[in-house]
Amino acid sequence: MLKEISAKKNTSIAEVVRECIAYYSTSKCMISNKEKYRKAINSIGRFKSGKKDISINHDKYLAEDFKK
Repeated sequence: MLKEISAKKNTSIAEVVRECIAYYSTSKCMISNKEKYRKAINSIGRFKSGKKDISINHDKYLAEDFKK
């Protein structure tokens, strides 16, 4: 697989491995819990539906959307 990728990209296998490691190290699985928490907190209030009772009737709205 690495040989195929390196041939397709016209680069060395070592470079392909370095790119994979760089990608993996910045992927979501490597994000700390602190960073995940910060992102979750920053998302509060960023999305609007116009509905005022989502915290109470969330199951109703989910059921309606799943029917679509």
